[in-house]
Formats: sequence, C-alpha cells, structure tokens
Amino acid sequence: MPKLKVLAGPEVVKILEKFGFVVASQKGSHVKLRRQVKDGTGQILTIPLHKELDRGTLRAILRQSSRYIPEADLAPYFYEQ
Repeated sequence: MPKLKVLAGPEVVKILEKFGFVVASQKGSHVKLRRQVKDGTGQILTIPLHKELDRGTLRAILRQSSRYIPEADLAPYFYEQ
C-alpha cells in the first residue's frame, strides 16, 4: 500500500472542493465541508485546519470522504506516487 502524503488542513479542503464540497462553517481550527447530491441528501465532513495533519487523522478523513467519493479518485491526491 502506498504511503500517505504529508498534507495540511487547507490543502485537504482544496482537494475536497474539487469534488463539489463547499465550506459550510468554521469553529476554531475546524471547518465543516458540505455537499448536496442530486437526491437532496447532504454530505458533511469536518477537517482540522492544522499545518500538518497526523497520518491517522488523514487516513480517517480519507476513509470518511471515500464514503462519498470513490477512493480511486481520491488516491492521487492523498497517496505518494
């Protein structure tokens, strides 16, 4: 399995914005991203805006976002090549 990249919170937000998520709110150093899908349901992810995300946190964000976006589409952004 490839290694996860070292990413900052704002970088992850920009990646997820490419897939249709928008910033819904922010409280402190955490931002909530929201995306509406065609059937009317909302999808929400919470991302910490830290300078460097721990690998476990990044893995959890990847796992949660892969419920909504195919992991194959996310892999080039999250894994080293």
